[in-house]
Amino acid sequence: MCGICGAIHFDGKPVARELLAGMNDLLKHRGPDGDGYFIDGNVGLAMRRLKIIDIAGSDQPLTNEDGSIALIFNGEIYNFRELRRGLESRGHRFKTEGDGETIVHLYEECGGEAVKHLRGMFALALWDARRGTLLLARDRFGQKPLYWYRDRKVFVFASELKAILAHPAVPRVSRFGGDDKLALAAYLSFGYVQAPETAFAGIRTLAPATALQVNRSGAVKELRYWEAARLAPPDTSAKAKIYVGALREQLEEAVKLRLVSDVPLGAFLSGGLDSSLIVALMRKHSNSAVKTFSIGFEGDDSFDETPHAETVARHLETEHKAFRVKPAAMSLLSELVWHHDQPFADSSAIPTYLVSKLTREQVTVALTGDGSDELFAGYERFYAAELMRKLGFAPSSLMRGAAGMLALLPEGTSYYDPVKRAGRFARAASQRLDVAYFDLVRVFDNELLAEICPGGERHPPFMNPYMNAGQPHSVARLVEANMCSYLPDDLLIKADRCSMMASLEARAPFLDHELADFAATIPFNLKLKGATTKHILKEAARGLLPDDIINRKKHGFGVPLGAWLRQDIGAARDILLSRRARERGLLDMTVVERLLREHESGARDHNRQLWALLTLEEWHRQFVDGAQIGLPSLTAPPS
Repeated sequence: MCGICGAIHFDGKPVARELLAGMNDLLKHRGPDGDGYFIDGNVGLAMRRLKIIDIAGSDQPLTNEDGSIALIFNGEIYNFRELRRGLESRGHRFKTEGDGETIVHLYEECGGEAVKHLRGMFALALWDARRGTLLLARDRFGQKPLYWYRDRKVFVFASELKAILAHPAVPRVSRFGGDDKLALAAYLSFGYVQAPETAFAGIRTLAPATALQVNRSGAVKELRYWEAARLAPPDTSAKAKIYVGALREQLEEAVKLRLVSDVPLGAFLSGGLDSSLIVALMRKHSNSAVKTFSIGFEGDDSFDETPHAETVARHLETEHKAFRVKPAAMSLLSELVWHHDQPFADSSAIPTYLVSKLTREQVTVALTGDGSDELFAGYERFYAAELMRKLGFAPSSLMRGAAGMLALLPEGTSYYDPVKRAGRFARAASQRLDVAYFDLVRVFDNELLAEICPGGERHPPFMNPYMNAGQPHSVARLVEANMCSYLPDDLLIKADRCSMMASLEARAPFLDHELADFAATIPFNLKLKGATTKHILKEAARGLLPDDIINRKKHGFGVPLGAWLRQDIGAARDILLSRRARERGLLDMTVVERLLREHESGARDHNRQLWALLTLEEWHRQFVDGAQIGLPSLTAPPS
């Protein structure tokens, strides 16, 4: 696991090592074990390495036999041994025992098509001196990040935005200011910045499953090399037993591939189906005891899953470590924003970072259950959407009336607070299905958005750009939309940043593209069966896990942020109502004051909205106003 960065100067100006070092130093947390540099005149590459495979060798950049190709990459290629055998049989000679050199020799044979043969998570940059081209590429689901900036004089790329900003030619301009409220409205709605845009004008995200070719003269060509398979529609005649055996085989293969490591390896274990199944398969295919890790939080027992994790750990006989931490939201705000580089409203980044940090004290690699809900329709919002589809006959006025009545009741901060959940469902159910689904996931609803972001209501964000018109089943269409929006732009951003903050490599077997291709062929009614989400996966887990774990109610990975913010409301108020926040002119501050007041009093639980505003303001302080004290400095924008 690594961090990569580099630049091409189209004006022919040489890339200085000092410039690359300044960019590279900002990625040290991604690779604390070493660094590497490559400079060819006006082209420069740099990387930081976290040693996982071939510890003594495989230092980057990696080159071919004559040195005409130089590669830096971040990630793991899980099928590298199979690919290497084929390459060696065709005459290629290897200098290392690692996975990265496989990419170099594949490129010699296939050019840019080489990425199609890679099974893994990766972001790479490959310089081809003979062709005078730089190839960037990112894995199929977007597990590893890559950003880029281009103008007439330079092309700059990096694993994280802060490293791009360290290049003096890159301006640091927020997309949230000015009269156009589209970017701000979208962030407040989704809770993250939608790719391919970023929070900075001019800097873009390289899309998952995409390669970008840049030549010395500045021409840029983008190529999509993989598309997720369309989900199979329902088939009422289909039986789960037809698919269970093949599904388990695919899962076992995905886990086995991710057990290859020359450093200590473990797994996150929440006690839910996904992580428990991964650990069960690790236990089956590992020659040594499996180390597992869970985390719990003080403040609200409804968020604490550690007892369930301990039950699974005893059943599977793992070496288990459970951590329990005190309220830490406000104390982690600055650090989380610094590492995400953008406003990011998903508060589950808090537990993800904390469990990564504590896990890193014992292992360097951890397997996770990420991606299961995307493949097997696991989120409760998919069942809610299916219920809305079946309740389509109910008058919208009835649902609006129910929502209005529920809004009069106080909201609690517990995970399963019934008033909050019922109110959200009723509000959503009064609209057509695609808009209803967005209402279930968005942070600021339309009414609140119009209040807090005057002008933002003229640009109402929707899920429409992610909807596949070729998918005939309306709820399957929502699952597909989730996979190309929330998965890469929220879940995988969080997983990457929070694990890399701790210099921990996180591997997600469910995000194996061959497993995903197979899962797409399973009829949709075997995934979402009535009120049962992930039905087929639960059947595949029978015999590996106790039934009470398999049938346990879905529980997301979160913290009692609502309760914590009520304790820290003074600190939140100081940030959100500060003079600097008021002078930005982005928000209606009377609405911000009301949200704080309602949350503090217990009338409403505004933890999601307040966290979105807190990360937005903290991002402005660090990345727009200037560097935050105690954090690495950012290069000032050109005058």
